[in-house]
Amino acid sequence: MECKNDILTVRGDWALANYQTLKQKVDDYSGEQWSVENVDLKGLGRVDTAGASLLVALLGPETLGALAKHDGTLPQEQSALLKAVADAMQEKPPPEPEGLAPITQFLTETGKTVEAIWHLVYLLAGFVGQILATLFVVLPKPSRWRVTPFVAAVQNTGLNALPIVALLTFLVGAVVAFLGATVLKDFGATIYTVNLVAFSFLREFGVLLAAILLAGRTASAFTAQIGAMKVNEELDAIRTLGLDPVELLVIPRVLAMMISLPILTFVGILSGLIGGGMVCAIALDISPAQFMAIMGRDIELKHFLVGMSKAPIFAFLIAAIGCLEGFKVGGSAQSVGVHTTSSVVQSIFMVILLDAVAALFFMEMGW
Repeated sequence: MECKNDILTVRGDWALANYQTLKQKVDDYSGEQWSVENVDLKGLGRVDTAGASLLVALLGPETLGALAKHDGTLPQEQSALLKAVADAMQEKPPPEPEGLAPITQFLTETGKTVEAIWHLVYLLAGFVGQILATLFVVLPKPSRWRVTPFVAAVQNTGLNALPIVALLTFLVGAVVAFLGATVLKDFGATIYTVNLVAFSFLREFGVLLAAILLAGRTASAFTAQIGAMKVNEELDAIRTLGLDPVELLVIPRVLAMMISLPILTFVGILSGLIGGGMVCAIALDISPAQFMAIMGRDIELKHFLVGMSKAPIFAFLIAAIGCLEGFKVGGSAQSVGVHTTSSVVQSIFMVILLDAVAALFFMEMGW
C-alpha cells in the first residue's frame, strides 16, 4: 500500500495472516480522508473479513462500499465481501418503533393491566389456600405451634401499634364530630352528631383505620423481613433442614394479625368515640353522660358486631399479602423495595374493596 500524487494504491493480500503488518500501515494513513477517485484497488489480491475490516478502517464504510459497488476491476466475490463488511460496520440509527393508534395503545395497556391483576389474584388465592391447608394441619397438633414467634408478632403488630391507632382514631373522631355539627346545625339537629360518630366508628372507621394502618405498618414489615431472608438464602436453608417456610414464618404472623387487629379495632372505636364525645362536650354542650345515654338508646349492639366481624378477615388478607410479596422478592435489594411497596398498595386496596363489598352485603341483609 502506497500513496503517490494523492492516489492511494492498495496491493497484495489483505488477509488474517498479514493482519499485524497491514494494521501498522493502516494506522499510518488513519488521519487521511479518501474518496472514490483517490483510491486504486486494481492491485488488490486475496481478501478475507479481517482484511476487509482494515480497509473499512482505512477508507471508511461509505467509500469502501461505493468502490465495491462501482469498481468493475474487482472480482464479484471480492465486491460482495467488501460491500457486506462495509454495510455491517456502518453506523446506522436504530429503527424507529412503529407508532400505535391511541385506541390500540389504550387497549394494549388495559389488557396488560388486567392480565397482571389476574396473575396477582391467582397467586394470592393459591397462597391463601396453602395457608389454610397448613393451619388445618398445624392447629390440631400443639407440639408444632410456634409460640415464641407468635407472641413476638403479637407485640410487634398489636401492642406497638396501639398508640398510633388510638391517636389517629381520636383525631378522626373529633373531625367527624366537627363536620357533623357544622352540617346538622343548619337543620337544628346537632344532637344527632352523637349518632353520626357512633355509627361511623362502630361500623366503619374503627376497623378501617386500624386495618389501613396495619397494612402500611405491618404488611411492609412482613414483606421486608421475609424478602431479606430470601435474599440472604435463609429460606433455602430452612427448606434444606426439612422445615416448611409457611408453617415457620407465615402461620405465626397470620395468627398474630388475627388477634391484634380486633384489639386495635376495639381501641380505635373507643378512641374515636372519646374524640367525638370531647368535641360534643366542648362545642355542642352535650355532656359525656348525655352522650352515653344517647348511644345506649339509639345504637344497637349489632353495629359493634358488624365492625368487629370484619377485623379478622382484614387481618388475614393483610398478613397473607405481606408474606406473599416477601416470598416473591428476587435476589436484589431493589426487589425488596419494589415488593414492599407493592404489598402496602395491594393490602390497602383489598381492605377498602372488601369493606365496600361488606357494606353492600350488610345493607342488603338489613344488618
